[in-house]
Amino acid sequence: MNSVSPKRTVLELTVNNHPGVMSHVVGLFSRRAFNVEGILCLPVGNGDISRIWLLVDEDGRLPQMIRQIEKLYDVKSILRRQENDGLFDRLEELFTSPNDVSQKEPQ
Repeated sequence: MNSVSPKRTVLELTVNNHPGVMSHVVGLFSRRAFNVEGILCLPVGNGDISRIWLLVDEDGRLPQMIRQIEKLYDVKSILRRQENDGLFDRLEELFTSPNDVSQKEPQ
């Protein structure tokens, strides 16, 4: 059986940086049983704001999820990027140990 990988996209959010913001964002996804494949969050500038990148599958529900995220008080902006920008691929390379790579290669 051929399984086709779902198309993925990266949501880039600019948010206020304080406790609970990440919980509010990912809570929207979990309450709707929408899987997040990857999360990256870093403070920007002086630390008053943060940027969150979410790797998610393209899904018919995604436009509604984006509208819900935009309604959150602490979300300043949201951009939808194509997954092929390689951000999460590069991160995976950084965190993959040599043992993980050798397990994936046929012997």
